Amino acid sequence: MADKPSVLFVCVHNAGRSQMAAAWLSHLAGDRVEVRSAGSNPGDAVNPAAVEAMTEVGIDISAETPKILTVDAVKESDVCITMGCGDTCPVFPGKRYLDWKLEDPAGRGVAAVRPIRDEIKTLVEGLIKEIAPEPTP
Repeated sequence: MADKPSVLFVCVHNAGRSQMAAAWLSHLAGDRVEVRSAGSNPGDAVNPAAVEAMTEVGIDISAETPKILTVDAVKESDVCITMGCGDTCPVFPGKRYLDWKLEDPAGRGVAAVRPIRDEIKTLVEGLIKEIAPEPTP
């Protein structure tokens, strides 16, 4: 892994789970990690309930847009984390692959998205401890 690890979050529409995960990682790890997100079949816009749920915790993802998953995005990432997109993520030797089993927030209101948001935060906190812990003084 490079001095600055790179993480790619992938879900089907890149409109909910992967957007929230990318935002949490950027928010919690700052510039210690390079963050990407993409979808195997990107939606037209980020899920409004995901935007609202993240706004509630002080993170604005309203300007984000779903992006298509590319082979280059996978090649350039040290860790690829999938969330409900099955085998659509290309596999390359030397990469670390994780699959986070998370409910899909599509079509749900903010009350149903909050627990998903909170579960993603917990998973991201664990990931940070592994790949980009706080530097010791």
